[in-house]
Amino acid sequence: MKQHFHHKLQQAWLTRGWLAILLLPLSALYGALAWMHRHLYLWGILKTQRVGVPVIVVGNIVAGGGGKTPTVIALVHHLKSKGWHVGVVSRGYGRENDICTEVLPHSSVSQVGDEPLLLANTCQVPVFVATKRFDAASQLLAKYPATNIIISDDGLQHHALHHDVAITVLDDRGMGNGWLLPAGPLREKIRKTRLREQNNLVLHTGNHPVKIATTAPQFTAKRSLAQKARRHDGGRVNLADLNEMASIANKPLVALAGIANPESFFAMLRDLGLQLSKTIALPDHYAFDSKLGNKYAGYSLICTDKDAVKLWQTAPQALAVGT
Repeated sequence: MKQHFHHKLQQAWLTRGWLAILLLPLSALYGALAWMHRHLYLWGILKTQRVGVPVIVVGNIVAGGGGKTPTVIALVHHLKSKGWHVGVVSRGYGRENDICTEVLPHSSVSQVGDEPLLLANTCQVPVFVATKRFDAASQLLAKYPATNIIISDDGLQHHALHHDVAITVLDDRGMGNGWLLPAGPLREKIRKTRLREQNNLVLHTGNHPVKIATTAPQFTAKRSLAQKARRHDGGRVNLADLNEMASIANKPLVALAGIANPESFFAMLRDLGLQLSKTIALPDHYAFDSKLGNKYAGYSLICTDKDAVKLWQTAPQALAVGT
């Protein structure tokens, strides 16, 4: 039921249909609260704090994904190649506590969140999570003083930490129906958004980017899948070999994704020629349990990197594919 409603809401955000219209009163309330929160910082009642090194924030002005995590990963690798000592801070969405903590490769998803754990394992840079990103950045710099630039993951609406550059990531959904949550996907009003501020850019990650009205520079990034899937034991498997492997083992390919736009992941797998017998679209940050692993024990499971850090606990046979 919950998954069905989540799917219906995602669809409602694309048009101004009856469900979106019914939710407009709640959007007005949300908009008023968001406006007040933002202006408390603009008026100086709440303080924006600096940490002494440049901060790049990567996020959305729409709810859900859009390619934030792959963008952060790509940005970290690029900065490292240029000689920067990078650190990453995040809130750690979905974790069971709110303490400030370092994310290590062996950390528990329940304690640090799925995306920070993926970043720690993939990027091999210091990653800290905290409810207040300033606290995370401060502790990161205290433990790793050589860090000279910080990336704030999904921090566009977090005004307490000063940032020098903001990257807004959008996929093929663009701004949806243009309405605020929950009637639409917008976290901020377009005319008031930071897209009109300096030192900001828009990155379109979809195959059919929807250009938006903004004075900020807009760029397009072509997303693609890694050529090899990762196993739980660290081994690698060529994606091109999966059809044959599944046929020999008599285990049909099943792809699942608990991300904001799972259909894009499935489409990229099919574009590579993978013969998927079934696809399972799950809500973003989905918490896997043993039932799913047992149900598909006779199948070859393929999932995203983000899902793998959780799914491997109950279905270690699953293969993870990065984007």
